[in-house]
Amino acid sequence: MKKKQKTSLPEVRNDYAQLSYFSAATRLAALFFIPLLILTGCGTSSNLTESAETASSGRDYFSEKIQIHHAKGFTIEYHDNYKVINVLSPFEKSTDTAKYVLLQRGTKKPKGYSNSQFIEIPIRSLVAMSSMHVGLVGLLGEEKIVTGLGNLKYVSNPEIIKQIEAGKIAEVGKDQGLNEEKLITMHPDLIMTTGSPVSKMERYTTLNAAGIPVLINSEWVETTPLGRAEWVKLLAALLNREDFVNKKFAKMEEEYKRLVALSQKVKTKPSIITGMNSKDSWFVPNGNSYMAQFFRDAGADYHWNNTKATGSLALNFEAVYPIALTADYWLNVGISNYDNKKEILAKDPRYTDFKAYKSGQIYSYNKRVNSRGSNDYWESGAVNPQIVLADLIKILHPELLPEHELVYYKQVN
Repeated sequence: MKKKQKTSLPEVRNDYAQLSYFSAATRLAALFFIPLLILTGCGTSSNLTESAETASSGRDYFSEKIQIHHAKGFTIEYHDNYKVINVLSPFEKSTDTAKYVLLQRGTKKPKGYSNSQFIEIPIRSLVAMSSMHVGLVGLLGEEKIVTGLGNLKYVSNPEIIKQIEAGKIAEVGKDQGLNEEKLITMHPDLIMTTGSPVSKMERYTTLNAAGIPVLINSEWVETTPLGRAEWVKLLAALLNREDFVNKKFAKMEEEYKRLVALSQKVKTKPSIITGMNSKDSWFVPNGNSYMAQFFRDAGADYHWNNTKATGSLALNFEAVYPIALTADYWLNVGISNYDNKKEILAKDPRYTDFKAYKSGQIYSYNKRVNSRGSNDYWESGAVNPQIVLADLIKILHPELLPEHELVYYKQVN
């Protein structure tokens, strides 16, 4: 049998570094420029320049197009000199759609989008409010565009850390405590924030009025690992890097599907529990969540697999206890960086009753926690689902991937 090639994150990052940046679409020489502040929907605005070139000239600036196969949270449409991004239900339970017009620099703004935010592309500077956004940037090898982060401490990407240490990236505060004065002074081409019920567009009125577009990234409501990772195509559209991302994502998708096909051949699926009790609540993934999909794709028997909801299900210890007594594996044992079983037992002596505790089959996703306290599982792991899946298969069915070494997961001894 042919040996499987080891999968390692450093190799992935080195691959990115060796690829040159995709050249931006050729700009037309502008006949004249008129400064214009355009007010858009939800009190938003963006500074744009208009040239004598019209949107109806028939020139296609975007020969390579993106197609969405897994993500359900956004769509993209292509026109001659602009793209239209629709972020669907960015606040999870809302039915609203946030519309963004991505306008090629130096071309004329199209009519009919008075209620949309305009973003000039390719963007040259980005403020990222989530570690997942850093993961997107890293996957494309575009770390140089990051000029601001919500928090400078919790970062894993080595290139971003270098830029922080060189003073090239500013800390702008958490979503509900943004330093708007600093952001207006910085005036980035785009702020990418996380969609949530407490982070609606009205929150960014001041920034929008200053001509700084704010884009809602709602990857966290996706129900599949590939769906979450496919949000990298949205960032690629902002950078005119469609050709690169189409090829990169296709390779990831192919590997993910190969691993799924491998795991589904097993005759026995080991039972698992996940998470840990915290403050009288034990949160487990619902059956329609991306994590439950990971478990299915890895060939696991997950007790709450059939719950018809996304996100997490809140249970008490007593509800999980009878399942945990006989579960073969205990995965994702909390966000804390537990180094040994004694630390886990110190949280609750009843853990010693669990079969997985007795056998030592306990695994956390904390292998790549750096000295800054940042966990790369939430950063690059979010955009490398094929590696996370390989880790899970290695844990549950080690005979299927004998050459794979765990990247994000580690055993808690």
